[in-house]
Amino acid sequence: WDETHFGKMGSYYINRTFFFDVHPPLGKMLIGLAGYLSGYDGTFPFQKPGDRYEQHNYIGMRGVRLCRLVSSCLTFLCLSIQMLELSKSLPAALLTAFILIFDTGCITLSQYILLDPILMFFLMGAVLSMVKCNSCADRPFSASWWFWLSLTGVSLAGAMGVKFVGLFVVLLVGLNTIYDLWDLLGNLSLSLVVFGKHLLARVLCLILLPLGLYTAMFAVHFAVLNRSGPGDGFFSSAFQSQLIGNNLHNVSIPE
Repeated sequence: WDETHFGKMGSYYINRTFFFDVHPPLGKMLIGLAGYLSGYDGTFPFQKPGDRYEQHNYIGMRGVRLCRLVSSCLTFLCLSIQMLELSKSLPAALLTAFILIFDTGCITLSQYILLDPILMFFLMGAVLSMVKCNSCADRPFSASWWFWLSLTGVSLAGAMGVKFVGLFVVLLVGLNTIYDLWDLLGNLSLSLVVFGKHLLARVLCLILLPLGLYTAMFAVHFAVLNRSGPGDGFFSSAFQSQLIGNNLHNVSIPE
């Protein structure tokens, strides 16, 4: 059923048809983009689970181009987190990677048009970036430190932009940041000016950057979906007047 739902959302993006859904737009936009780049024209109705795709080119959305691709990256992310940063043990990292490779849930999720593989990619990307940034604590404000701190913010925006459950990794990074700042505040060798720079850097990369990217996702969402569709009724008459094909399109709406 979920593949039917999210496949239809991807078709809406390809057809630029406005819709309403409970999840943020990033994952569905990526599904629609994968379908568009692979030649899918958005004409399959996705009416009920089990319908045959027949001649429709669904491969790009379902597996080869997107869901299976990001699922494959999870193994490398997991290997990097374990081996390079946490356990520092190659056997432990390989064991974790093999467990993930042969996990039935991951194998199943990667075969269908779902948001979960995309969400897990951003979740693990945020964790990897966070631990890599922690490893650069001895050289703050270096190029690598800024890179991993910024990439953490980008990954947080991606996780939130796919599903709201991504807020849990925001909580994880937030607690780690609070601990880090508390530790810096207790370091008497650091001046308040340097501590202020650390605080501003984290506000910029872990708050303002994710919020800016999250807002930009919705800007793209509303720019692409400019045609009347099944989501019109959830919004005001003034908004509906901007949608091509709506009964109120381009009419004068009193304030």
